[in-house]
Amino acid sequence: MPDVFVNYRTGDEESAAAMIDRELARRFGRGRIFFASASIEPGRRFPAELVDAVEECQALLAVIGPRWAEVHGSDGRPALESEQDWTRREIETALCRGVLVIPVLVGRATRIDPAVLPEDMRELADCQYKRFDHRNSESDLRALGDALARLLPELGEVDSDARAAQERAEEKSRKQTDGERGHTRMRTRDVKQRVRSGIGNLNGDLGTYISEPQGPVNTGRGHQYNAPHFEGDNTGVQYTAGDNSGTVHQRFERERRRSDDER
Repeated sequence: MPDVFVNYRTGDEESAAAMIDRELARRFGRGRIFFASASIEPGRRFPAELVDAVEECQALLAVIGPRWAEVHGSDGRPALESEQDWTRREIETALCRGVLVIPVLVGRATRIDPAVLPEDMRELADCQYKRFDHRNSESDLRALGDALARLLPELGEVDSDARAAQERAEEKSRKQTDGERGHTRMRTRDVKQRVRSGIGNLNGDLGTYISEPQGPVNTGRGHQYNAPHFEGDNTGVQYTAGDNSGTVHQRFERERRRSDDER
């Protein structure tokens, strides 16, 4: 049986009731929503179908437009005054059962005046309502659906909008994770390439490395190893990678001998 019964009055905002029915059926499934013109199969006895549905539902939406209390029956009297009025009977049954009853005020409709209601349904005026405006139909329908999904756990479990939102969030998370992994792989490849190319920086702390240097190399202050050793402050001395037997060291050797001769 349906979870939500959409109650409305012929001659007052049937189009709004039909929009509400279509949206809720899309979101929660056709079988979860009862709307007389869509839910009663041809040839079925509608009085019994209406009674069964309203007695089994968990919530009733009373769609109320500006003319809801003014529509007249075939006898010329306000339809609401007749005990046989189906709109009235459905609401009274739901209130008597103690199920969730939500007035949905459409357009310019205002909060119901208890004075215009039969005694058995005056409790309707105390029920907190939702609004529906054709100009804001998308947001109003979404808010109504969200409220039902929150208030009725059975509907929340079959909420297609919530499921789609979760799938989008999971897909976004997967893409973000894949992007981070791709970035990490790119950085790893970059480091490997720099190592293969023969020059790079280790953690910013250990200095610069040069792969397979051709001759002694000194990249910082202090002594140079595997090469002639010079005492004193080496600041400004140029060391050349490669074969260090060239002119730079010969010049220093000549200067050292001249100094010894002068002594």
